Amino acid sequence: MRNRLCKIVATVGPASSSPSMLRLIHDAGVDIFRLNMSHGGHDKLASIAQSIRDFEKTTATPLAIFADLQGPKIRTGAFAAGSIKLRYGAEYRLVHSNESADEDTIPIPHKELLDVLKPGDILKLDDGKLQITVTENTGRHLVARADTPGILSNRKGINVPGRRLPISAMTDKDREDLDFALGLNVDYIALSFVQQPDDVREARELIKGRAGIISKIEKPSAVEHL
Repeated sequence: MRNRLCKIVATVGPASSSPSMLRLIHDAGVDIFRLNMSHGGHDKLASIAQSIRDFEKTTATPLAIFADLQGPKIRTGAFAAGSIKLRYGAEYRLVHSNESADEDTIPIPHKELLDVLKPGDILKLDDGKLQITVTENTGRHLVARADTPGILSNRKGINVPGRRLPISAMTDKDREDLDFALGLNVDYIALSFVQQPDDVREARELIKGRAGIISKIEKPSAVEHL
């Protein structure tokens, strides 16, 4: 990589995956190419990695590739109408289910999430576009207040910024993607939604020194355990 303290990382997407465009991006200043394991099939990602290694042979500086693992994706379930409308200040039931036909109910097919939520916990929905706050645990379901109005549609992502969740940072998909990425001889593996040191230890045991590890600090619990 270029001899400078700050490196430039570029995520390779559909518009930048051709060999000619990869070279242009590098010439513009990119040092590290990020492969997003959440998108794109293995065949396409393998082709991109090969293109990078091919033109690396013609450059004066080494290039780096890092594979960014998806991490655990917690999502809402499905609604009978495809979505519900969240009204500011209105209360909604959070239930353990894959789907719901009630307009005042948000199905969550992740029992481990419902088990740890407490009144006062904030949930960010749909990449943070919507927010609800847990107000009550009835013993059968949770009640949450909508802090922002908007449309919540099927299977939108859920993030709980202030709560450590009892889930591993690596899913079965991540383990398959990790094995694939190591086969491409990537330089680094990035872990998403790291919460605690054990998440990194698990990855290290699987990687066995074949690549460096990047811990993405996206959770308050990760900051607490720096």
